[in-house]
Amino acid sequence: MVSAFINDLKREFKGYNGQKLMKDLMAGLTVAAVALPLALAFGVSSGATAAVGLVTAIIAGLVISALTGGYYQISGPTGAMAAILGSLIAVYGMQGMFIATFLAGVLLILAAVLHLGNLTAFVPAPVITGFTSGIAVIIALGQVDNFFGTHSEGGSALAKLLSYGKLGFRPDFVTVAIGLMVVLLMVFFPKKWNAVVPASLIGIILATAVTMIFKLDITTVGEIPKTLMLEERLSLSALDLSTVSALIAPAFSIAMLNMLESLLCGASAGRATGVKLNNDQELLAQGVGNLVLPFFGGIPATAALARTSVAVRSGAQTRLTGIFHAIGLLVMMFVLAPVIRYVPLAGLAGVLMVTAWRMNEWEAIRYMFGHRFKGAMAKFFVTMICTIVFDLTVAILVGVILGLILMVVRLSKLQVNYERVDMKRAGIQDEALGERYGNAMVAYITGPMLFANISAVEQITARVEGCDTVLLSMRGVPTVDISAAQVMLSMLENLKEQGVDVVLCGLPSGTMQMMRRAGIVDLLGEDAFYWSVERALLDHRPRLSA
Repeated sequence: MVSAFINDLKREFKGYNGQKLMKDLMAGLTVAAVALPLALAFGVSSGATAAVGLVTAIIAGLVISALTGGYYQISGPTGAMAAILGSLIAVYGMQGMFIATFLAGVLLILAAVLHLGNLTAFVPAPVITGFTSGIAVIIALGQVDNFFGTHSEGGSALAKLLSYGKLGFRPDFVTVAIGLMVVLLMVFFPKKWNAVVPASLIGIILATAVTMIFKLDITTVGEIPKTLMLEERLSLSALDLSTVSALIAPAFSIAMLNMLESLLCGASAGRATGVKLNNDQELLAQGVGNLVLPFFGGIPATAALARTSVAVRSGAQTRLTGIFHAIGLLVMMFVLAPVIRYVPLAGLAGVLMVTAWRMNEWEAIRYMFGHRFKGAMAKFFVTMICTIVFDLTVAILVGVILGLILMVVRLSKLQVNYERVDMKRAGIQDEALGERYGNAMVAYITGPMLFANISAVEQITARVEGCDTVLLSMRGVPTVDISAAQVMLSMLENLKEQGVDVVLCGLPSGTMQMMRRAGIVDLLGEDAFYWSVERALLDHRPRLSA
């Protein structure tokens, strides 16, 4: 991996010059402008603070960008990650979250060493879409208090929503007005202007200005420390066996989400740039980054599609774009800290509400429902509901298992079509000769012959009753398992006892091998097997009537 990484660096920086450096610098500053409001918002929505989100973006930008498997990848706190951290912090506190992040970093490094970077290919697209929509719902529900100025209780977004029934729901209209202003600005902000200055940043600036000018009595992000080493960070004394064992499951969820987000983000950006992501190197970078972050007081980071897309569109040339973006955020933190403290949580909630809506894969959802793919719709709904009610690990596991079950059901369908023998189709035009042939039937079998569909095999005997010759066309049978082979052997024995001439045609090599192992070749003889039905008919099969 080290030599491959060095070779990637050589290719990436080959012919690097001042012009490319300026492109990286400008792209990095553009990404920083996009990342600032998001880092603040995701820090708050995770259950931590805005300062935590900002530190996470800076450290991730410096460490992960330096080691990334794709120069275009920009990492930091994300909405999906923040959504699963709320309940984790509520149960285990910040130290528990730090330990889970550290363990997730270890798991990601192990995944890189074991070359597990391609495992995401086994997660069906509707499952990913459902999980993304579930995360979007959690993000939106988690911002209800900040957006409306209300108070709720509970360890999860769903529990907080249900708690309003007991606590009551009394919105603060000044808070709602600030949040709504940001939402409307982001929705109606011209796209051509958004390419120059992100609407989220403009919205936060306006919300902060209004809050400061009118001295509004609403909740703000509070003090932003001018340091990368936050006061509350991972303490090695907190690492004990009982705590670590209790946090293995959350750490696995964090690592799994990181793999999904980072590799899918890289796949999308790789298609846009024509430079394929090195999956294992990316997992190593994410692992090292998340291993380091807790010691600074940061939350888990992952590659972010929104920031990566901005980097690509802004003309990023190398991984220096990600590093420049981190340096830009660092400068903003030191210079703008006195102002950032007045950023209203309602404004950040507005940013997250719009982000939650936009992170849904609407095109994929419309395609899925517009064409009424029932299996895909089931996987989408089940994964989304499990994400909201349970957690990421359960949602992905249930979604994948459901996908496998539906795939087995679909693939196990066996079609058998029956046709009377027509000698003219075999090229025999002599009607008198055709009339001399016996009563023959062709059964065209398509699909794998498995334990799940042996009833279709058993029905063949009844469907060919009265025929003196049966030709089984098995070109469309890719595999035969032992259950189907046993049923088929019994069926052929019965037909042979009835004096029926049975011919097997067009068997693929794997299927033919199973016929030999099952004893079917010994039963019928080698001369009962042909490359095609036409070849069998031309070889005087069916046999001549007496």
